[in-house]
Amino acid sequence: MRILPTIIAVIFAGCGAPSEPSTSNAQPASVSERSAPVAPDTSGLNEQFIEETLEAAEALPQLRSLIVMRDGEVLVEERFNGGPLLDRGVNIKSASKSVMSALVGIAIDKGVLTGVDQTVLSVLEADAPADPDPMLSEVTVGHLLSMQSGLERTSGANYGRWVVSDNWVRHALSRPFVDEPGGRMLYSTGNTHLLSAMLTGASGKDTDQLAEDWLTEPLGISIPSWQTDPQGIYFGGNNMSMSPWDMAAFGELYRLGGVVDGQRVLSEDWIEESWTPRTVSPWSGEQYGYGWFISDAGGFPVRHARGYGGQMIYVLPDLGLTVVMTSDTDSERGSSHIRELHELLEEGIVPAAVEGG
Repeated sequence: MRILPTIIAVIFAGCGAPSEPSTSNAQPASVSERSAPVAPDTSGLNEQFIEETLEAAEALPQLRSLIVMRDGEVLVEERFNGGPLLDRGVNIKSASKSVMSALVGIAIDKGVLTGVDQTVLSVLEADAPADPDPMLSEVTVGHLLSMQSGLERTSGANYGRWVVSDNWVRHALSRPFVDEPGGRMLYSTGNTHLLSAMLTGASGKDTDQLAEDWLTEPLGISIPSWQTDPQGIYFGGNNMSMSPWDMAAFGELYRLGGVVDGQRVLSEDWIEESWTPRTVSPWSGEQYGYGWFISDAGGFPVRHARGYGGQMIYVLPDLGLTVVMTSDTDSERGSSHIRELHELLEEGIVPAAVEGG
């Protein structure tokens, strides 16, 4: 076990380009450069509580990594069950929807998109069905972000048919309406893929290049591997690769109000909009904003990005916490793993922060 402090700036500074596609550039200097053991320092976390939390974490067979930061300092960095090094890219699954939300917010600030009320067909009309449902013209950027488009889901049982189709954008736009735009939450990766297509169509650049220009380069992180659809549109909402360190840096961007090392990367207003409840998950009962789940832990507000299998970025602004957990991706359905990760946070990390002052 390693519990040590380091300054958030070293995470954003990076340490050179990755040597292979699965490697990120955001490993802290305190980890990569030290040649002698560093004495544990649990300042900011109650030592007994965090030790008990790590013991509980070690008992979770799917868990692969845990990073706990408080007020910009790394206090816990741990790998489990043969998990990869913390600077190596892992598939963050649907946690990439939160990254897409950030890109949309930056695009709005830059005038690439006009706002959350911009209609999908204002950019993607050429991919709409020949005789579309009139409600398709009402679907907006905001509806896609909050999973309230009303279109039949492309996730769950429909996912396979969608990703083997010859045009993912047209397939998503051709789904029948099962609710009206702005209605109940219908979690669908097709929604965020449409956002990626809108970004590409409105900017003339692919989403990967926009992510590099607007997000990863300013943060000193990388997205070393990212799937595309048959038309070359980068997958908006799944199969994005990031390292646990880079996930932590992304979470810190939100905790810090969108400013990193004096540079404005994301507007504070967009963070507030993203963390404003707009609908409720029919599965977990948690509220959902623009690409972020919204709940609480131990009485403290929690905003989290979540990917299939347990790829988690938790941000608890009131406690100054950013917490990353990555997991094996093979057995989420029917398992209690996500609940167990929430319990690690609520019953271990949050009390450790409260008691640690």
